[in-house]
Amino acid sequence: MDRLMAIIMALQHGSRTASELSEKLEVSRRTILRDIQMLSEIGVPLAAASGPNGGYSLMEGFQLPPLQLSSREALCVLFALQGLTGYTDTPFNGERWTVMDKIRSILPQETALRINPLLDSMEVEVPKRVYNLPSLELLLDMTAKRNWISVFYQSMNHRRRLLIKPEKIFAAHGFWYCDCVSYTHQEKRRLRIDRMSEISEAPAPEDYVEPKQSQSAVRAIHIRAELTYKGMLQVERDEHIGECIEPVSEECWIADFHVPESEWDWVVQLFFSLGSEAKVIFPERLRSAIRQKAERLRNHYEDAIEDIIEDVMMKESLKK
Repeated sequence: MDRLMAIIMALQHGSRTASELSEKLEVSRRTILRDIQMLSEIGVPLAAASGPNGGYSLMEGFQLPPLQLSSREALCVLFALQGLTGYTDTPFNGERWTVMDKIRSILPQETALRINPLLDSMEVEVPKRVYNLPSLELLLDMTAKRNWISVFYQSMNHRRRLLIKPEKIFAAHGFWYCDCVSYTHQEKRRLRIDRMSEISEAPAPEDYVEPKQSQSAVRAIHIRAELTYKGMLQVERDEHIGECIEPVSEECWIADFHVPESEWDWVVQLFFSLGSEAKVIFPERLRSAIRQKAERLRNHYEDAIEDIIEDVMMKESLKK
């Protein structure tokens, strides 16, 4: 019955061939033809057309009855919406609450009593962030239109205006991100939207050629390292390299992965922060960079201790 409803809902958006429906629903074409026959037998008004633009469609005037959700479907939708409420700002601040109220209002009392305890015991964990995204709606609109835009962007190293073409907007780790083509960088980039301001539409650059891939991705660094259990737990949480870990024994894991040259500073900081919970096998220049970073930190604290001792001695001498 669920598949029959799925076919009707698909046909509400226009004509579909049996092959298109079979691909969408992941069943054989023969199964779709059997389902179409069953829909006709139960009174669903279907029309069939042959030729290049042919397919199955619903006759004009047919509409599905009001939305009815099973308990698991209601749980699925409410759980997803509940997860969205963890973000400080979204394009749907008001709508996320009203749609949850509407769904709850149409649920039978028995269904509500069944799913409410489950919702109370389930959670999509979203880190607490404090930011405001007044231009998120505008950015979503321009992304859908595939427009080039000019934005003022504050990164770790620069505060400047960028010319970008946004391709995708998504939420992760409590922030909203924009995957885009950057004319300024001449490659594809991922930008944090809360660091954007002064967004405006811009003309497409006349001399721009769409990159086949990020320039930095051409030069990749192969990294292999041993991890302790604690080190493995920290690395596996990383969205980029968390799946690149293999167990060697009960107390040792191997991380083996490639990163773009542009992520060199990040990978140095990663293994430096792991301390004795990781040991880089190669490349040697990563081992060297970690040693240099550790030496700078040691010197920093030695200088600080010397300054404290000198300050204490000076105060003691003044007392005398």
